[in-house]
Amino acid sequence: MAFDIRDANLADIAAITAIYGEAVNHGSASYELAAPDAAEMARRYQALVDKGYPYIVAVSADATLLGYAYASAFRTRPAYRWLVEDSIYLAPEARGMGIGKALLNELVLRCASLGFRQMVGVVGGASPASIAVHRSCGFEHAGRFTGTGFKHGTWLDTVFMQRPLGDGNATPPDLGAYPGSMI
Repeated sequence: MAFDIRDANLADIAAITAIYGEAVNHGSASYELAAPDAAEMARRYQALVDKGYPYIVAVSADATLLGYAYASAFRTRPAYRWLVEDSIYLAPEARGMGIGKALLNELVLRCASLGFRQMVGVVGGASPASIAVHRSCGFEHAGRFTGTGFKHGTWLDTVFMQRPLGDGNATPPDLGAYPGSMI
Protein backbone atom coordinates (compact mmCIF):
# COMPACT_ATOMS: atom_id res chain seq x y z
CA MET A 1 0.00 0.00 0.00
CA ALA A 2 1.36 3.40 -0.96
CA PHE A 3 1.33 6.08 1.71
CA ASP A 4 2.96 9.36 2.63
CA ILE A 5 4.13 10.59 6.00
CA ARG A 6 3.51 14.21 6.91
CA ASP A 7 3.04 16.45 9.92
CA ALA A 8 -0.29 15.97 11.65
CA ASN A 9 -2.67 18.92 11.86
CA LEU A 10 -5.95 19.72 13.59
CA ALA A 11 -7.91 18.52 10.54
CA ASP A 12 -6.59 15.01 11.33
CA ILE A 13 -8.01 14.90 14.85
CA ALA A 14 -11.25 13.10 13.96
CA ALA A 15 -9.35 10.23 12.31
CA ILE A 16 -6.73 10.18 15.07
CA THR A 17 -9.53 10.02 17.67
CA ALA A 18 -11.13 7.07 15.86
CA ILE A 19 -7.83 5.17 15.60
CA TYR A 20 -6.98 5.78 19.24
CA GLY A 21 -10.51 4.94 20.35
CA GLU A 22 -10.28 1.55 18.64
CA ALA A 23 -6.94 0.93 20.38
CA VAL A 24 -8.32 1.91 23.79
CA ASN A 25 -11.53 -0.08 23.41
CA HIS A 26 -10.09 -3.25 21.87
CA GLY A 27 -6.34 -3.31 22.50
CA SER A 28 -3.75 -3.16 25.24
CA ALA A 29 -1.28 -0.61 23.83
CA SER A 30 -2.96 2.13 25.86
CA TYR A 31 -3.88 1.61 29.48
CA GLU A 32 -6.71 4.12 29.24
CA LEU A 33 -10.05 2.44 29.90
CA ALA A 34 -12.33 4.98 28.21
CA ALA A 35 -11.52 6.51 24.83
CA PRO A 36 -11.17 10.30 24.94
CA ASP A 37 -13.27 12.47 22.66
CA ALA A 38 -12.01 14.64 19.81
CA ALA A 39 -11.77 17.75 21.99
CA GLU A 40 -9.44 15.96 24.42
CA MET A 41 -7.37 14.50 21.57
CA ALA A 42 -7.05 17.99 20.08
CA ARG A 43 -5.91 19.33 23.44
CA ARG A 44 -3.28 16.58 23.73
CA TYR A 45 -2.09 17.16 20.16
CA GLN A 46 -1.77 20.91 20.71
CA ALA A 47 0.10 20.49 23.99
CA LEU A 48 2.73 18.35 22.27
CA VAL A 49 3.23 20.46 19.16
CA ASP A 50 3.33 23.65 21.25
CA LYS A 51 6.36 22.17 23.04
CA GLY A 52 8.04 21.28 19.74
CA TYR A 53 7.54 17.52 19.78
CA PRO A 54 7.00 15.85 16.40
CA TYR A 55 3.50 14.54 15.65
CA ILE A 56 3.14 12.79 12.30
CA VAL A 57 0.59 10.83 10.29
CA ALA A 58 0.66 8.23 7.52
CA VAL A 59 -1.87 8.94 4.78
CA SER A 60 -2.87 6.75 1.83
CA ALA A 61 -3.06 7.94 -1.77
CA ASP A 62 -6.81 8.51 -1.31
CA ALA A 63 -6.13 10.69 1.79
CA THR A 64 -7.20 8.05 4.34
CA LEU A 65 -5.33 8.45 7.60
CA LEU A 66 -3.72 5.06 8.27
CA GLY A 67 -1.88 5.78 11.49
CA TYR A 68 -0.08 8.36 13.55
CA ALA A 69 2.94 8.69 15.79
CA TYR A 70 4.31 11.28 18.13
CA ALA A 71 7.08 11.88 20.61
CA SER A 72 6.49 13.17 24.11
CA ALA A 73 8.34 13.65 27.36
CA PHE A 74 9.11 10.41 29.15
CA ARG A 75 9.18 12.31 32.44
CA THR A 76 8.83 16.03 33.10
CA ARG A 77 11.79 16.65 35.40
CA PRO A 78 14.42 18.78 33.60
CA ALA A 79 17.22 16.20 33.51
CA TYR A 80 14.95 13.91 31.46
CA ARG A 81 14.50 16.48 28.68
CA TRP A 82 16.92 14.63 26.34
CA LEU A 83 14.76 11.49 26.47
CA VAL A 84 11.54 11.12 24.47
CA GLU A 85 8.91 8.41 24.46
CA ASP A 86 7.38 7.30 21.19
CA SER A 87 3.72 6.47 20.62
CA ILE A 88 2.38 4.81 17.47
CA TYR A 89 -1.20 3.86 16.63
CA LEU A 90 -2.48 2.30 13.42
CA ALA A 91 -5.93 1.81 11.96
CA PRO A 92 -6.80 -1.90 12.07
CA GLU A 93 -6.70 -2.18 8.26
CA ALA A 94 -3.20 -0.66 8.19
CA ARG A 95 -1.53 -3.14 10.54
CA GLY A 96 1.14 -5.51 9.24
CA MET A 97 1.97 -3.39 6.19
CA GLY A 98 5.15 -1.65 7.34
CA ILE A 99 3.38 1.60 8.20
CA GLY A 100 4.25 1.44 11.91
CA LYS A 101 7.92 0.87 11.07
CA ALA A 102 7.92 3.79 8.62
CA LEU A 103 6.29 6.08 11.19
CA LEU A 104 8.74 5.04 13.90
CA ASN A 105 11.78 5.48 11.64
CA GLU A 106 10.57 8.97 10.67
CA LEU A 107 9.93 9.84 14.32
CA VAL A 108 13.46 8.69 15.23
CA LEU A 109 14.95 10.89 12.48
CA ARG A 110 12.92 13.92 13.52
CA CYS A 111 13.73 13.55 17.21
CA ALA A 112 17.43 13.08 16.51
CA SER A 113 17.48 16.20 14.30
CA LEU A 114 15.86 18.18 17.14
CA GLY A 115 18.68 17.19 19.51
CA PHE A 116 17.04 14.51 21.62
CA ARG A 117 19.55 11.85 22.69
CA GLN A 118 17.48 8.81 23.66
CA MET A 119 14.08 7.39 22.71
CA VAL A 120 12.13 4.88 24.72
CA GLY A 121 9.24 2.72 23.64
CA VAL A 122 6.86 1.78 26.43
CA VAL A 123 5.05 -1.25 25.02
CA GLY A 124 1.76 -1.71 26.82
CA GLY A 125 0.50 -5.26 26.96
CA ALA A 126 3.95 -6.44 25.84
CA SER A 127 2.62 -6.57 22.26
CA PRO A 128 4.81 -8.88 20.14
CA ALA A 129 4.07 -6.80 17.02
CA SER A 130 5.12 -3.55 18.72
CA ILE A 131 8.24 -5.17 20.15
CA ALA A 132 9.16 -6.42 16.67
CA VAL A 133 8.64 -2.97 15.12
CA HIS A 134 10.79 -1.32 17.77
CA ARG A 135 13.51 -3.96 17.38
CA SER A 136 13.51 -3.48 13.59
CA CYS A 137 14.11 0.25 14.17
CA GLY A 138 17.17 -0.28 16.36
CA PHE A 139 15.59 -0.43 19.80
CA GLU A 140 16.89 -2.85 22.41
CA HIS A 141 15.09 -4.49 25.30
CA ALA A 142 15.51 -2.33 28.41
CA GLY A 143 13.23 -4.09 30.88
CA ARG A 144 9.86 -5.62 31.64
CA PHE A 145 7.43 -4.74 34.39
CA THR A 146 4.91 -7.49 35.11
CA GLY A 147 1.28 -6.96 36.00
CA THR A 148 1.41 -3.19 35.45
CA GLY A 149 -2.12 -2.79 34.17
CA PHE A 150 -5.44 -4.58 34.42
CA LYS A 151 -7.58 -4.28 31.31
CA HIS A 152 -10.02 -6.48 29.40
CA GLY A 153 -10.12 -8.87 32.36
CA THR A 154 -6.40 -9.64 32.46
CA TRP A 155 -3.15 -8.38 33.93
CA LEU A 156 -0.84 -6.78 31.38
CA ASP A 157 2.94 -6.47 31.33
CA THR A 158 4.85 -3.45 30.04
CA VAL A 159 8.05 -3.83 28.04
CA PHE A 160 10.56 -0.99 27.81
CA MET A 161 12.75 -0.62 24.74
CA GLN A 162 15.38 2.05 24.12
CA ARG A 163 17.61 3.38 21.39
CA PRO A 164 20.13 6.21 21.26
CA LEU A 165 19.55 9.20 19.02
CA GLY A 166 22.47 11.07 17.47
CA ASP A 167 25.45 10.82 19.80
CA GLY A 168 23.31 9.25 22.51
CA ASN A 169 25.16 9.60 25.80
CA ALA A 170 28.64 9.62 24.19
CA THR A 171 28.95 13.43 24.24
CA PRO A 172 27.46 16.23 26.34
CA PRO A 173 24.28 17.82 24.96
CA ASP A 174 24.01 21.44 23.83
CA LEU A 175 22.38 23.03 26.86
CA GLY A 176 21.53 26.20 24.95
CA ALA A 177 19.62 24.52 22.15
CA TYR A 178 16.32 22.68 22.10
CA PRO A 179 15.69 20.45 24.04
CA GLY A 180 18.29 21.86 26.43
CA SER A 181 16.32 25.10 26.55
CA MET A 182 13.15 23.28 27.68
CA ILE A 183 13.66 24.05 31.37
